[in-house]
Amino acid sequence: MDQIEEIYSNIIMERSMQAYHKHELENETCSAHGYNPNCGDDITLHIKLCDDKIEDMSFTGSGCAISQSSTDIMAEVLKGKTVAEAKEIADIFVAMIDRKPITDQQKKLLKDAVAFQNISNMPARVKCAILAWKTLKNKLDEL
Repeated sequence: MDQIEEIYSNIIMERSMQAYHKHELENETCSAHGYNPNCGDDITLHIKLCDDKIEDMSFTGSGCAISQSSTDIMAEVLKGKTVAEAKEIADIFVAMIDRKPITDQQKKLLKDAVAFQNISNMPARVKCAILAWKTLKNKLDEL
């Protein structure tokens, strides 16, 4: 494992053990439920929107280290973003996981979520990594 992969693995493990955004959210304006029957990941996103911005986001539920850390990092990355920005970043994340080329500027938008870039090497974990991102995108598309 090279140094970059090791840093990314550490980010994923740290966030799975200490998820900063795993809690109920007071005054949420909407929520979205996501479930991955393949491994049992079951999350609920709690979202507080204000003036077309994600003012705050958290999650509850259970799942594997990949789904929990991906959800926690997503909440952090998208907090403060407009709905349009959040959709764009979610699309970039899914494209990265699908091994589609993304630019360095797009990687910067992902912040710590770039740690999941090699998850496609573990096909059984792809759905775990994208569960929260697709769940959020589907909810924002409904608004």
